[in-house]
Order: sequence, then C-alpha cells, then structure tokens
Amino acid sequence: MENSIKDDIKKRYSEIAVSGNTDCCCMPGECQSGDSPIDATKLIGYNQKDIESIPQESILGVGCGAPINHANLKEGEIVVDLGSGAGIDIFLAAKKVLNSGKAIGIDMTDKMLEKARENALNGNYSNVEFKKGDIEENIPLNHDSVDAVISNCVINLTTNKTNVFKEVFRILRKNGRMVISDLITDAELPQEKINSEQWCECIDGALTKENYLSCIKQAGFENIEILEERSYMEGEQIDGRKISSLVIKAIK
Repeated sequence: MENSIKDDIKKRYSEIAVSGNTDCCCMPGECQSGDSPIDATKLIGYNQKDIESIPQESILGVGCGAPINHANLKEGEIVVDLGSGAGIDIFLAAKKVLNSGKAIGIDMTDKMLEKARENALNGNYSNVEFKKGDIEENIPLNHDSVDAVISNCVINLTTNKTNVFKEVFRILRKNGRMVISDLITDAELPQEKINSEQWCECIDGALTKENYLSCIKQAGFENIEILEERSYMEGEQIDGRKISSLVIKAIK
C-alpha cells in the first residue's frame, strides 16, 4: 500500500507540474473550480504583493495555509521547504533570507524539480537550490544544518509522519523552528477503506489533531503551538469525517 500510494502521488503531481491543472487540490473549500492559482493563494493567506514578486509559473494553487507568514525568516538563515513543488515558498523565502542565506526545496517528483529549477533560472535566483528526496526516509541534508523548515499541505501525503518529523528534527539546529500547514480529521479511516485517489488529494492520509501532534512530540519537538485552525470544504463532511487545516509551529 505504501509504495502504491507514493507512486500515485508522484504520478498525480507530475501531471500537475506539466499541465498546471490542480483542480484546487489540497485547497480550502472556498476554492471553486475554475479559480486561478493566484485566486487560490488569496484564500489561504498569502500576501499578494509578495506573490506578484516571484515567478508566476511557480504558483500552482496547491496548499492549505501560508506557513511562510509565520516562519519569521531573517537575513542569512537557511530555510528548507518540504514538498517544494514548483517553488512558490522557496522564492518567497529567498527574498527574506537574501543572498547571505539560502532557501532549499525538497521534492520527490522529477517533473516538479525540473519546473522549479527552470523557474529559478528564469528568475535569476542565486540563493535557492532544489534537491530530490523522500522526506519520510532521508532528507538530503546534514544534521543540525538549517534554521527553519516549512511545508504546506505535504506531510499528510506521507504514510509515516513520525519519520518525517524525526528527519526535520535531525536537520534543524538547536532552537531551530518548524512551521507547517496541514490537514487533520476528526476520524481517521481504517486501512481497508483508504482510497489512493483521495490520499493524493490530502484527505485519506489525514490524522486526528491528537495523533498529528503526538507524531511531532515523538520526534522530540517541544513548544508545539497551533497558530491557525480553519475548516476545510466549508465544514462539509467527507465520508462522514470533518477535515480541518492547521498551521503548527514547533521548536527543536
């Protein structure tokens, strides 16, 4: 099941990278079919002046929050984005850490990496890098090497979320911070009812809030704080479950 889900995720997001058609995947319920990716970013809190300042091809309209708003990035810092896609958050981060810092995107989808690197080249970014990696198994960075980790509606796609948070904990320096947005549910699906397509849409892999926060604690994080919480799909239930979006901050 795990390998099958990963293969389906790679296929789904490769298609998004090539076509740009997201159908508002992993977006709040206010997002309507036909909305542009930029419209979608407005719904989840991105600063529109910031959005206008980065390569427009990096904006795919996927996500469930804007964790970069809460990351408090500073000049000279090293920041990592897990599931960086076409690079939207990396390019926003690059403008905050400036040339003395670095923004590193991690993605497991070749087509997304190709698109992100092309965007970086066309935008003349000298302080960004995109690396291929499976965030559940090994984030391709050294221990204690980064100041901040961000991620936007990606960790729910993984099958072992505790492993992801352990990898984040490993690469963060002491007092480093993780700021992520993700989806949670009020009732997790039993294994036999999991639908791969809905997993790819950030639904069937969602944990309860209690279990999600428990995974973060198990990885060693302290000072875990929920910064935002909002309903998903305008509070509608999906297969009898209520889905919500969180923005979470945790300190190593």
